[in-house]
Amino acid sequence: MENIRVLILAAGKSTRMKSKHAKVLHRVGGTTLIDHVVRAARSVSSDVTLVVGHQAEKVRSLVPNVKFVEQTDQLGTGHAVLVAREAFAAYSGDVLVMPGDVPLIQSSTLETFMKFHREGGFRASVLTADVENPFGYGRIVRRNDNEVDSIVEHRDATPEIRQIPEINSGVFVFNTPILFEALSRLRTDNVQKEYYLTDVIGILVSQHAKVGAYKASNGAEILGINTRQELAAVDHIIRQRKCEALMADGVTIMDPRSTFIDLDVQIGADSVIYPSVQLQGSTIVGDDVTIHSFTRVTNSMIGARSTVLNGCVIVDSEVGEEASVGPWAHLRPGSILGQAVEIGSFVETKKSTFGAGTKAHHLAYLGDATIGKKVNIGAGVITCNYDGTMKHATHIEDGAFIGTDSQLIAPVRIGKDAYVAAGSSITEDVPAESLAIARGRQTVKEGWVKARKKK
Repeated sequence: MENIRVLILAAGKSTRMKSKHAKVLHRVGGTTLIDHVVRAARSVSSDVTLVVGHQAEKVRSLVPNVKFVEQTDQLGTGHAVLVAREAFAAYSGDVLVMPGDVPLIQSSTLETFMKFHREGGFRASVLTADVENPFGYGRIVRRNDNEVDSIVEHRDATPEIRQIPEINSGVFVFNTPILFEALSRLRTDNVQKEYYLTDVIGILVSQHAKVGAYKASNGAEILGINTRQELAAVDHIIRQRKCEALMADGVTIMDPRSTFIDLDVQIGADSVIYPSVQLQGSTIVGDDVTIHSFTRVTNSMIGARSTVLNGCVIVDSEVGEEASVGPWAHLRPGSILGQAVEIGSFVETKKSTFGAGTKAHHLAYLGDATIGKKVNIGAGVITCNYDGTMKHATHIEDGAFIGTDSQLIAPVRIGKDAYVAAGSSITEDVPAESLAIARGRQTVKEGWVKARKKK
């Protein structure tokens, strides 16, 4: 929309949450509260300013491409807007003011709200909603169908006003010069001794200005977060929305109630997600992928037609197409699996690449390794990559066969189509098409047990 800026209030503490972290830094749906609000705000304007205070530097570091003003002393919502006066001094258009703790707000609702404000010719407008339990929220007292008479904070409300189910969302739009002129008239004649932004509405009404009230169709959208219980409830709603959107796009999610999928996760059509799966961060899952229960995938890519079996942990890694992982495998950061790679039960990988068709079916640790195509890694194989001071690389070329319970002492290279005999500790390079045996020779002493018993 043209000629509109956004001001988001993000300076508060987490007093009722009993947290040392700023409220807006708490996370729901896999990202911070403030990130949700900024995303929605960008639907109406690219010009977004945040009022920061508590843990200001952390908030600044997590929210890119916005402007900031700082509220050193938290003296209420009216004071928070007032500290932005200088940043808006030369601006005469509309300003959308939002709290930083309403992560359920939808872009479409903000767009419709702005349209209501402008088409109605209001000097200010407030976004409202009816909720089942309005405890703690300011109540909307209407003058007629579309106009506000006053907003009364819960602490200051009479028993009759507390019966009103329509609440203030904390989302407003104002004509900017009118807003700051009214802010200069604010007083602290209330229980909290704070400057309430809601009192601006009363000031404008007393001046016979036209103030609009637009009721959101879904009351959940405007719910703020003040407690850990509310944080959990909102997180559940966001994740439910995400599952519903994915299912609408052709993803099978067997039990959305137990499936935790972050906001930015992408999943291709005809993929199947079993119960109790967590998909986090910027994870991308291709088409026709199956992910079984108790698996967690974070900031990773899973290629089309791959299968991830039960209990796997995959972090900052890439799994190629038609691959198989698990059960109970751990792909640590930097693991890259090529097409049709098979990583089996209790295999751990870290900062390693695997060529197409390579198999490590069970009980191996493969770190800092470059492994070629169609390599077979036996059970119990370890790349010994750390000497106590530095990490070293292991190279295993195409077609090699590494026998069970072998240790590859890096730095070392196993040549193309070479074999390493079971139980070997390899400390030197193995040439292509060679067999390396590095173990003690077997000795059998017949009758030894009988002689020992006689002693």
